[in-house]
Amino acid sequence: MVNMTLAIPEPLHKVMKKHPEIKWTEVARQAINKRVSELEQEKKEWRNYAQKHAVEKGWSEAHELFEF
Repeated sequence: MVNMTLAIPEPLHKVMKKHPEIKWTEVARQAINKRVSELEQEKKEWRNYAQKHAVEKGWSEAHELFEF
């Protein structure tokens, strides 16, 4: 696993310190994972839309657009 440093505002840190029972690294990890999943889903939806559009337009080399 990779380590990451995160800067947060002091007022937020003070509130977090009042809740030592919470594993804040796990909260951050889950939030990041959720956002990455959302981004990947958006990317998938756009790719599907573009592929459908390419097929409708009859573009034969459209598959090259999606090799990223």
